[in-house]
Amino acid sequence: MPKIEPVENKSTAISAEVDAFIAEMTKSSAPQTGSGRLIFALDATASRRETWDMACQLQGDMFRSVAAIGGLNVQLIYYRDFSECRSSRWVKDPSELARLMTRIDCRAGKTQIGKILTHAIRETGVLKVSALVFVGDAFEEDEDELLPDAHELGRLGVPVFMFQEGNNRIAERVFREIARLSNGAYCRFDEGSAKQLGELLKAVAVFAVGGVAALEASKDARAIKLLGQLR
Repeated sequence: MPKIEPVENKSTAISAEVDAFIAEMTKSSAPQTGSGRLIFALDATASRRETWDMACQLQGDMFRSVAAIGGLNVQLIYYRDFSECRSSRWVKDPSELARLMTRIDCRAGKTQIGKILTHAIRETGVLKVSALVFVGDAFEEDEDELLPDAHELGRLGVPVFMFQEGNNRIAERVFREIARLSNGAYCRFDEGSAKQLGELLKAVAVFAVGGVAALEASKDARAIKLLGQLR
């Protein structure tokens, strides 16, 4: 089972159910190795409550889409409340992360995207991370503090794929800049375009496993859309 650990500081008021679930996941295991490592980051604040189930489904679809081309190691990281930000260990089985995600309830709080970028830098310092995916709808931080980390991820070869739910203009501007500085890509979606988001997530997974060459070989619309931003 994936062990969920605080990314920074102690978590605040976690529900008894999630506490019990986390307690089950204390057994350590050897780091996962494979052809691709992808960090899947989610905003779990209250505004995203209605689309959390959709994110769970898309995560599972993303895993299955790359099963035939060599597998993918994924680490889940999420934030909620005002200081809680947690990450799982690296796993290959989508059912493990899906089980965790269905037990997480969205809570009021502020964005903590800076913590996610810093975490990704640390992780790729241990073992190369192929890509970082973020799904969220808002931005409430000091962009001058986190944009250098986006640039550093670009230098390290870790593109950030920023998927924005809704049309918050501040979030769009910052998300686009994070994607640009990291040599990643940006896309906006809403409840009506969940299928499009799912297809793009699958393309990112293909990229994480096989790089640009794998995207080019797939020759489908979602890959072409991503390639257009990556170049």
